[in-house]
Amino acid sequence: MEIRNEIERLREELIGLRRDFHENPELGFQEFRTGKVVADYLEGLGLEVRRNVAKTGVVGLLRGKGPGRTIALRTDMDALPLSEATGLGFSSRNEGVMHACGHDGHLAMMLVAAKVLSGIKDELRGNVKFIFQPNEEDAGAEIMIGEGILENPTVDAAVGMHLWSPIQSGKIGIAKGPLMASSYYFKIIVHGRGGHGGAPHTTISPILSGIDMIKALQEMVLNETDPLKPTIISFGKVSAGTYPIIIPEKMEIEGSLRCLHKDTLQVQDRIREVVDGISRVHRTTFRLEFKCGNDLLYNNEEMTSLAEEIAEGIVGRENLITSDISVMLGEDFAEFSKRVPSTFIFLGTANQKKGTDYPHHHPKFNIDEDVLPIGVELLVKTAMEYLEEKSA
Repeated sequence: MEIRNEIERLREELIGLRRDFHENPELGFQEFRTGKVVADYLEGLGLEVRRNVAKTGVVGLLRGKGPGRTIALRTDMDALPLSEATGLGFSSRNEGVMHACGHDGHLAMMLVAAKVLSGIKDELRGNVKFIFQPNEEDAGAEIMIGEGILENPTVDAAVGMHLWSPIQSGKIGIAKGPLMASSYYFKIIVHGRGGHGGAPHTTISPILSGIDMIKALQEMVLNETDPLKPTIISFGKVSAGTYPIIIPEKMEIEGSLRCLHKDTLQVQDRIREVVDGISRVHRTTFRLEFKCGNDLLYNNEEMTSLAEEIAEGIVGRENLITSDISVMLGEDFAEFSKRVPSTFIFLGTANQKKGTDYPHHHPKFNIDEDVLPIGVELLVKTAMEYLEEKSA
């Protein structure tokens, strides 16, 4: 089978799948229709299918003719709580829910990749696991992994891909090392002593303490962190008080910590020290909580070199971007990359004439469907090459 010709033959089906998923978006852990469409499709290809993993996820296993290693291809399924404003003929039917991050395209590419690979399974030595993950926007990967998707058979390597509007359509971004930042959400609850706004000397203001905490943490990033180890502390929610002349009992501060390096825990320890010191000065008390959004996504050198070689053969060296593509956004494919050798690839989808250059999570976000066959070819050929190399 000539892979590119086969994918081109399936182009209409590929685009049709994408538009169907786009028209019927579902939020994380609510991808019931999506999961059924995926599972039914994979079963129709003759794959071994496991449904309802992490509630709505699906895993399909393609066994090659001969023994060998197992590579996982992973995609996400969830949409966002956003009202669509694209004006597309296949816009979301579900009010307030939209595929505004490209997961609809990811789903379609993965299903067609499964179809192409199933057509040559007698030529494969080893196995391909197709992992359809729910709730990527809020870290569903760890739950899926906890339910054993990397076992039976054991996964030896993994590949993920994201349609990426910061990159021009048809170009591929692929780089070794840190690619997407770890993300931890934090909440600081500052407790003081409330009272009358006209007698602040009888109170302990949690607001003044909290303001100093915010300022000090921003200064900590500026003055203490290595500029070659990108670190961001941002604040997204602050709440305190009910009335202008009442000093409240507490203040709540919520934000996120993002690190494009492996020293996240050390930064968290320093945050706690800073908050504790300011709390002592103000005579307040506090509680600080961290919740992991996702860990650092780190591309394995060997797997990335393999995918880069395949990508060059598909789009040419001039259309590869191999540096300066790391971002402070998070992606829970990191849960795979920290367990098995993995690579995560950006497939450009920005085309100004087509209106596909809006940022991710924007109500007018759309993808350039002409790049979808490129993604399928890259998934298929990377899996084939990995199994051939590791089974030789």
